[in-house]
Amino acid sequence: MKLNTHALRYLTSEDWRVLAGVEQGSKNHEVVPTPLIQQLAGLRGGSGVHKCISNLAKVGLIAKVKNARYDGYRLAYGGLDYLALNAHRRSNTVFSLGNQIGVGKESDIYITAAPDSTLQVLKIHRLGRISFRSVKSNRDYLRNRSTGSWLYLSRLAAHKEFEVMKVLKREGFAVPQPISWNRHTIVMEFIDAFPLRMIESIPEPGKLYAELMDTIVQLAARGLIHGDFNEFNILIKELPQPDGSIELSAVLIDFPQAVSTNHANAEMYFDRDVACVKRYFERRFKYVSDEPGPFFADAVKDIGAGRRLDVEVEASGFSKKMARDLERYVEVADNRDGAEGDEKGEDGAEEDNNEQVDEEDDEGEEADDAETDALAGEGQGDEGVGSDRLNALSIHDSAETKGRTAASYGLLPLEMPTGHDEVAEKVHKQKAAAGWAI
Repeated sequence: MKLNTHALRYLTSEDWRVLAGVEQGSKNHEVVPTPLIQQLAGLRGGSGVHKCISNLAKVGLIAKVKNARYDGYRLAYGGLDYLALNAHRRSNTVFSLGNQIGVGKESDIYITAAPDSTLQVLKIHRLGRISFRSVKSNRDYLRNRSTGSWLYLSRLAAHKEFEVMKVLKREGFAVPQPISWNRHTIVMEFIDAFPLRMIESIPEPGKLYAELMDTIVQLAARGLIHGDFNEFNILIKELPQPDGSIELSAVLIDFPQAVSTNHANAEMYFDRDVACVKRYFERRFKYVSDEPGPFFADAVKDIGAGRRLDVEVEASGFSKKMARDLERYVEVADNRDGAEGDEKGEDGAEEDNNEQVDEEDDEGEEADDAETDALAGEGQGDEGVGSDRLNALSIHDSAETKGRTAASYGLLPLEMPTGHDEVAEKVHKQKAAAGWAI
């Protein structure tokens, strides 16, 4: 689904309270009963609650479930989007929202701006797309838990990615700067770069290849494996040098699937990351390294020398009691044709970016741990700073696309009036102009 913020400015304070009530009721109910929504919203009079419910349902923020055994509503992705955006706005993290610049099986990417007009990236996790329903069996966001709605899984994915990026940035790895995290969204630094898959040629492929392999090894030496290290998740940034030349630097993105080196399938994930880079450089740049490896055993032989980042972020395969014992891991299937191992075609197009959202959660599942207050935690997102619609560019051709401004991305302020009278007056004028009998 696409993010439509048109209705954001017309929501009243009562609408926000009802929307937060539906989110809170989703903790223990797949379909939140209408009487419970009224109780959680704290509004007097059933007619006012029903009016708010009607307003929210019309714009797709909540949805009525067909054939339900009782009268109730479920929180839609649109409602969670609005709650997260409101939280970022209240924390002065996001002032305006611009165009969509990327879309994938797990997330949507938008350009945003801070109050000081600094460009940022908003990543919205959307687990549960039709093309990605195998995520529950392929990634262990739930650890040992067996249930959870797509909204809850998306929140876990965003939180995990934020924690990984935060520690990697602190340790000096080339990742975007985390800015804010709330619910299923992450706000991060905008990187003026292009994905590796859009680069047609580079002057010294061996140098970039060595840098990428060194990054894989350095991550493993600190206890982490990226798990999806390919041309889609590597940004190439141009760094001007004093002598007038251009040096290429790789920036790594997309971390929800990161696993620990103690994971049961850690070696398989490590070898797959290495193979993805080798295969792409051979196919696109006609470069084949003379050096074998790197190998998993060599990368982790000195793993105890520094701080283990996997323990710090509780990476996949670890429990809170990691210092004493390892928990029994959830088996992660190696689905090369499904969730994680999709190989991309040589033309650089993604296999399937189906934007349709799963319209129904699995029966019997409950939405766990949905937050109700608009807290803006720290967080960071990553992927897709380059537009999928751009053609493949060489390093020498990309210079003319630099110098982008806020106006280039259609950035519009998030106008969210807080006064009920102001909103009501706007609605009144619109109805009068449309010929309503008022």
